[in-house]
Amino acid sequence: MSDIIHLLPDSVANQIAAGEVIQRPASVIKELMENAIDAGADTVNVIVTDAGRTSIQVIDNGKGMSETDARLAFERHATSKILNADDLFGLTTMGFRGEALASIAAVAQVELKTRMNGDDIGTAISISASKVTSQEPAACNKGCNFKISNLFFNVPARRKFLKSNNTELNNIVTTFERIALVYPNIAFTLHSNRQELMNLRPASIKQRITDVFGKSISQELLPINVETALCKITGFTGKPEAAKKKGQRQFFFTNGRYMKHPYFHKAVVSAYDRLLPEGMQPLYFIYIDVNPQEIDVNIHPTKTEIKFENEQAIWQILSAAVKDAIGKFCDIPSIDFDTEGQPQIPVFDPTKNFAQPSPHYNEQYNPFRQTATRREKSNDENWNALYQGLERQQQQPADMFGYDNIITPDSPQIIDEKSPTHYQYKGKYIMTAVKSGLMIIDQHRADIRIKYERYIAEANQHQAKTQKVLFPEILELSQDEAATIVKIIPQLAATGFDIANLGENKYAINGVPADISDTNAKVLLQNIIGEAMESEAIDSDSLRHSLALSIARHTSVTEGEILNNNEMESLVNELFACSNVNYTPDGKPILFILPQSDIETKLK
Repeated sequence: MSDIIHLLPDSVANQIAAGEVIQRPASVIKELMENAIDAGADTVNVIVTDAGRTSIQVIDNGKGMSETDARLAFERHATSKILNADDLFGLTTMGFRGEALASIAAVAQVELKTRMNGDDIGTAISISASKVTSQEPAACNKGCNFKISNLFFNVPARRKFLKSNNTELNNIVTTFERIALVYPNIAFTLHSNRQELMNLRPASIKQRITDVFGKSISQELLPINVETALCKITGFTGKPEAAKKKGQRQFFFTNGRYMKHPYFHKAVVSAYDRLLPEGMQPLYFIYIDVNPQEIDVNIHPTKTEIKFENEQAIWQILSAAVKDAIGKFCDIPSIDFDTEGQPQIPVFDPTKNFAQPSPHYNEQYNPFRQTATRREKSNDENWNALYQGLERQQQQPADMFGYDNIITPDSPQIIDEKSPTHYQYKGKYIMTAVKSGLMIIDQHRADIRIKYERYIAEANQHQAKTQKVLFPEILELSQDEAATIVKIIPQLAATGFDIANLGENKYAINGVPADISDTNAKVLLQNIIGEAMESEAIDSDSLRHSLALSIARHTSVTEGEILNNNEMESLVNELFACSNVNYTPDGKPILFILPQSDIETKLK
């Protein structure tokens, strides 16, 4: 029997490794930017074309590579970061696996120009699908200049599953932000299709956050600074009023590396207990510095998961640090510097003599002396008019809530024909009698279905009405939010929004849909953009439906909102005029009927 086990060629092995390391264009940018930082660069420029599908270029001014190193760097497990297994437990660099460049070269066409400081001439090398096509001396700047073209050109299945250019660009911007936020001392630029998206100069951490996400965010940050024997925690957390439902900025960094950590996220959220409504998420940028020997980053190829040796203790320190930041914010009294019109209080001068005030009193006053008082006769000629009709009103119970009969446990009554048609239970459910039993309706979900179908119909028929605002609100967005709103502006206009681009990622809200004019348009749009960033909708119809559902969610009747009988009647009638009364557009049940037979069985 012949042997069937054989070694895979290096090109195939590299493509397999690339499946884990290089998942999309953003993965390429992450690896190349991290290599630039490890090389000591203080300036990193990223240039992408067609969201990285056509080309990705990363230019740095680091220490560069020699001719031999430039060739060896594209081999699997070739690295300058570690020498032996013990080095894995004391990592101080971003990269260490030696797989990134080999994986990139396996699925793309790569051109590298590099020169070390002090050398007169550099090296240019070209690689396609792991095969070196040319290598020659070249004149170039100090550092490295990587150009990645035709990503996944030899893996059509992987290229086919890339998302739209907007989605891929959002992922690139997100990756760029994660690295830029943790290295504020390095200058970064990002260009897309010859348009500058970000230009970040060296600055403090707070200034870098402001440069990335806009000036408005600086007013929402509370500083954190705690240092213990186990760790040092710095950064910022958000004020309670800055919380959002979707698209919130939440970042953890450990020893200069972005990470995802649900356990530590709970520590932050627990500090906001009873300060935030249900479903709201706080803002935070938290930097954790620990001994490299007490963490393990060698868990996943993307290196975004980290294990901590003292996880529970750091959890408690983190939660206490966030609580302390919130507590200081809440305890600081406001200082009023407006002294116009205030009395001038002189400063006390101990050298001056002041006369002691002398009291004055009436020596003839006696509180126990009885004196005759004369009461004037009241004029009651017009008082009778105030009591007219009172006797008639007392014959009927007070109708405080719009009901004809008020039933209490102390005075049980039988509901007759004069009873309200509907009953609201705990401000959440509408209960009404039907032929087959008792129907229970979720008022929030019912209103979502009603408004969703209304917005879809108006958008399809181009009949959406816009209510102009007296004073336009300015919406300042981050780069990834700005890229998202460009994609959904036509659908926003179809539903009644009037938004003008002011440049520099600023938009003016000039009008809103007529039936939501009493809603905070700025907060509504921020929530819509956050949901759109998480949505996978691509074509215009999918975007229209996703946007209509998002608006309906944020403008519908809320849980706990008290409705009178007329409002409940209107809601029920509008629900049964919809095409689907049973489920919301995202598949959640709206109502159910408790059969009459079940009621009678339970009450036997």
